Amino acid sequence: MPSPVPPAAPPQPAPSRRRRQQQQEQQPPKPTGSPFAIRPGRPGDRPPPSEFDGLFRSDDGAAGAGAGSPGETQQLPQFTAPAPADSGGGHGGHGGRGARAGRRRRMSPAVLIGIVIAGCGIAGLAAGAALSAGGDDEKKDDNTTLGSSEPSATEDEPTKKADPAEPQAKALDALLKDSNNSRSAVINAVNNIKSCKALPKAASDLRTAARQRNDLVTRLGKLTVDKLPNQAQLTASLTKAWKSSAQADNQYAAWADQTRGKKGCPKGQARRTGRVGAAERASGEATAAKRKAAELWNPLAGKYGLTKHEATQL
Repeated sequence: MPSPVPPAAPPQPAPSRRRRQQQQEQQPPKPTGSPFAIRPGRPGDRPPPSEFDGLFRSDDGAAGAGAGSPGETQQLPQFTAPAPADSGGGHGGHGGRGARAGRRRRMSPAVLIGIVIAGCGIAGLAAGAALSAGGDDEKKDDNTTLGSSEPSATEDEPTKKADPAEPQAKALDALLKDSNNSRSAVINAVNNIKSCKALPKAASDLRTAARQRNDLVTRLGKLTVDKLPNQAQLTASLTKAWKSSAQADNQYAAWADQTRGKKGCPKGQARRTGRVGAAERASGEATAAKRKAAELWNPLAGKYGLTKHEATQL
């Protein structure tokens, strides 16, 4: 036989309004977006979570006497944390570190302006160096082009070697300029002797001229003329000319001494003696040697741009 059907349970009366309100108050709060129902903001702006309400509830409700009705929950004392410095971004501990980092990174306007000016100066120097280097390269290129297009003057002209004879010729030219210093004095002295005038002075001037001729021979012997063309013939002719002239001067001076003696100037004219003949022969030899020396010297003087001399000037 089929089992008997159990009787239906009697219907439960609907909970009253007050009962529903108590049930809702006893249910734990639903979690929010933040963990542990922590609301964003400062610690002083949010109350403690509801989970901490029963921690301070007294078993018999006597602990809450004087502070409210029995069984009322005591709230934790509020703790006001120091407000962090406004850093413009972030919150909590991360915001404080960000603010400190921001303070470290922030520089004064004067430092920024100095950095900008220094950067501009460095950029200007770099640009100037680049332009200068470019200008130097262009100049080098131009010089290279000109140098390659124009032939060098030293390549076309033969190299001129120093002529060793030139300084020797100049030294001899200076000696020849002194050889004619006594010519006028000798001529005047001889004319005075012929007319029996100023005989002592005439003799002195002639002997002075003779010493000058001998001095020229001494100076000529000290010169180096081995590089001159025909230097042996030239020096021999000059030596002969000056020695012969000195000999002639001394003979004329001796004639002046004779003229000053007794019967030396009959009728105002000097008596002709052997001294006069010796002086004339020596003077002739000097003249021939001077002509030869002039022939050898003048072409050399023309080559080096020096003074040419006639026979009578030597």
